[in-house]
Amino acid sequence: MRFKYYNANPLKRNVNDCTVRAISLATGRTWDETYEQLTRVAQEQAVMPDDVTYIEQYLSTRYEKICGCKGEIRVTVGEFVDTHPQGTYLITMSGHITCAINGCVYDTFNPQDRFVWSAYRI
Repeated sequence: MRFKYYNANPLKRNVNDCTVRAISLATGRTWDETYEQLTRVAQEQAVMPDDVTYIEQYLSTRYEKICGCKGEIRVTVGEFVDTHPQGTYLITMSGHITCAINGCVYDTFNPQDRFVWSAYRI
């Protein structure tokens, strides 16, 4: 697994915006466009846009879920990316979401040792 530092935050802040960063990179939309869509849909459902249940539901209604590792054999982000070297994936884990593209994880830190909850093919 390769790792590349990536921060799409328009002000380059290191804040709790992993959902926006990951989804914007995976879908090719800007950080602002992604933030607006996530908050609009969350507001319609009367939830916070960083709620774990909301994010999993948001992803599962839009993308193909290929790994739901909760309760299954535990796989780390690094192991998942190594076994899925082609394509674009959004990978959720405890308290975080990241984006992997063609075997490389793009994030503000390297989450390779964290356990995957779910992975979605974009």
